[in-house]
Amino acid sequence: MFRLMGNIYKDTRIQKSTVICDDTQNTRTKKVFHCLDCICHEFDLPSPIWLESNIKDFQKFSKVRFSQDNFIEILDFDYLELQIIEED
Repeated sequence: MFRLMGNIYKDTRIQKSTVICDDTQNTRTKKVFHCLDCICHEFDLPSPIWLESNIKDFQKFSKVRFSQDNFIEILDFDYLELQIIEED
């Protein structure tokens, strides 16, 4: 089972949190993007733009933070954090 946790932080506190599961036989990348889409839909957010630094952090730590630099719209929070908590 593949599980991805998404948290919205403001002033170092979690404002919203969710965990999305994906049991499909897709690749890790497709699972990540599917879970990210579900998290953005649940939090009513646009999809963030993946910068090179985000990709490297996610590959190295299985964790990434999306700040205002990754979104076109103005955010009312500090950052969105994604973390893989379980992987096949």
